[in-house]
Amino acid sequence: MRVAITGTHGIGKTTLIEDFVDQHRNYEAVQEPYWELAEQGVALSAEPSIEDFTEQLSHNLKTILTASAEQNIIFDRCPLDFIAYLDVLSEQEGDEWEPSGQLLRQIEQAVTTLDLIVFLPLTSPDEITTTIEYPKLRKQTDICLKEILRDDALGLLDVLPETVELTGSRSDRVKALSKLVSEA
Repeated sequence: MRVAITGTHGIGKTTLIEDFVDQHRNYEAVQEPYWELAEQGVALSAEPSIEDFTEQLSHNLKTILTASAEQNIIFDRCPLDFIAYLDVLSEQEGDEWEPSGQLLRQIEQAVTTLDLIVFLPLTSPDEITTTIEYPKLRKQTDICLKEILRDDALGLLDVLPETVELTGSRSDRVKALSKLVSEA
């Protein structure tokens, strides 16, 4: 199965993936684009920026499409994450960022290679108790992702794979993901 975990920063995506892969050794984890790019020596700014998220989106698309034949793979983030960040950041900067038709086709092509998208939404009270950087960006990105995934703000729901929302404790999330994968 090909799975992508999506959600705003500091929501537990990487933790879920690490816990899941610890229990499912036949799965390969693909770390989020930010860290992959940093390992490749790409200098990303200290502050969230449109340029950085555009770079991460491009890298994420390339990674998912390059690995399109691989099974038992779990991606930390999917293109929808970056669309949400870009939308929020552009609005904060007084612009309206909108993906081009070509970019939407690439996103559609990438997400159709996935079997499952797992969305980790913000909940109240917040399940993450540590201090998170950029709390306003975090909340606005979560809202944007909810609009994309629940309300079909991009008109992609007809091409998205099965999409589920997971909440609950760390162990509850792993159990739920394990069940989803075993039932596929």
